Amino acid sequence: MRTLLYVLSALAVMGLAFWAYRQNYATQKSLKEVAALQRQIADLHDALGMQQAEWAYENRPSRLRDLTIVNFGKLPLLPMTPEQFARVADLPMPQPAPDPATTAAAAAAPTAVPPVVPPAATPTKKGHTP
Repeated sequence: MRTLLYVLSALAVMGLAFWAYRQNYATQKSLKEVAALQRQIADLHDALGMQQAEWAYENRPSRLRDLTIVNFGKLPLLPMTPEQFARVADLPMPQPAPDPATTAAAAAAPTAVPPVVPPAATPTKKGHTP
C-alpha cells in the first residue's frame, strides 16, 4: 500500500513539475510579447509626435499666406475678413420634427375652449371697474 502511495506521490510531483515548467515558459513568452508591444507603442508615439511637428510646420500662417499668393492664379483664394464670420445666435436653427404619437393624440382629443371674460367685466380690488 505504501509503495502505491509513493508511486502516486512521485507521479503527482512530476506532473506538477511539468505543469510549472510549461507555465514558466508561457509566462516568459507573454512577457516578451508585452515588451515588444510596449516598444511598438513607444515607436508609434514618437512617429505621432513627428507627424504633429510636421503638421504644425506645414500649416504655419506665413507659409500658407505665401502659398496663397504663389498659387492665386490656380486657386483664387482671398484673405479671410471678420465680415465672413457670424455669431451662433445669427444662424437659423432647424426646428425639431413633431412626434407623430403626440400629434395623433392631440388631433384625436376634443379641444375645450375656456370662455373669454372681457376685462371690463372683472372688478378690481376696491370694487371699481377699469
